[in-house]
Amino acid sequence: MKYLDEYRDGAVVRALAQRIVQIVTRPWVLMEICGGQTHSILRYGLHDLLPKEIELVHGPGCPVCVTPAGILDRAVELALRPGFTLVTYGDMLRVPGSVMDLQSARARGADVRMVYSPLDALRIARANPDRTVVFLAVGFETTAPANAMAIYQAEREGLRNFALLASHVLVLPAIRALLTSPDCRVQGFIAPGHVCTVVGCADYEQLVRDYRVPIVVGGFEPVDLMQAILTLVTLLEAGHAGFANEYTRSVSARGNVEAQRVVAEVFTIADQTWRGMGEICGSGLCIRERYAHYDASRFFDAALTEPPAPAVCISAQIMQGLRKPTDCAAFGTACKPESPIGAPMVSTEGACSAYYRYRRSTAHVPTEVAQ
Repeated sequence: MKYLDEYRDGAVVRALAQRIVQIVTRPWVLMEICGGQTHSILRYGLHDLLPKEIELVHGPGCPVCVTPAGILDRAVELALRPGFTLVTYGDMLRVPGSVMDLQSARARGADVRMVYSPLDALRIARANPDRTVVFLAVGFETTAPANAMAIYQAEREGLRNFALLASHVLVLPAIRALLTSPDCRVQGFIAPGHVCTVVGCADYEQLVRDYRVPIVVGGFEPVDLMQAILTLVTLLEAGHAGFANEYTRSVSARGNVEAQRVVAEVFTIADQTWRGMGEICGSGLCIRERYAHYDASRFFDAALTEPPAPAVCISAQIMQGLRKPTDCAAFGTACKPESPIGAPMVSTEGACSAYYRYRRSTAHVPTEVAQ
């Protein structure tokens, strides 16, 4: 709890937790969608402040974790082709594909570069006109506007040695898939505040009406998250499937209209494969036909295929709120951040990474590591 003791609003967080203790009368299973929220919950020990009736489970809200292995295989293949440069974010370099990761491809001589923005990829393309620069673009609605803008800018400049290998996913269809699963345990959701900053709240309110499940938009500070949990528990205890926005300083009803406009200009909604969850109808974004010359999928003749996940990895169940990372036999032993088997152990937003850093179980971790 040392991080919470050092947190400026720690007393407020504890007071909110006490209010939850006072009102809860039965068990509730709540899911935070975003991996950033998961890390904040575990870092500050928020779960330890809650009554035993409240169980927090972790959703598929880590973009690195849900990027299909088939996309990684394509990225590696492009990186190893002569005349190609593969550009992406640092988290993606060590995400395992079915054969190797991008870091291993770089060790074999591939031109793989880490950037902080898709605009950095444009800069690399301008500086290397003799090479084809491919940006591996992943993420939710949050990163889609910047990636769309990169294509829009490349078109304005007439830059033809630039392409996107896109694997964009949308949160709402994933929540619908979870709610329609016969194994679903979740009774209330903390919606991702950063996504709602872009898309607004209207579609989430419709989700509440369609499925009669309470949803509260939450931020990332401990006080934001505890307030969201308190609001969810209040709604559940009252038997009310309602919607609330507890991140009003960033989220509005309409969202960022200009960001939505540029995304709609460049991308269109498509079916998308999620690592660990399979194909979800209408859950992705693909590049529109008018910008097809920037679509890196044109470099492949065959359709994308998804290889099977390693048998020991239970990340699919973790991202659906069915298991916890510490339930995995490989957690902290065969699977560690430096030698990951599953993507959630790699990413800074992955649930397994968060548990390894903040909540390791000695049941699966060697003594010298646990200490």
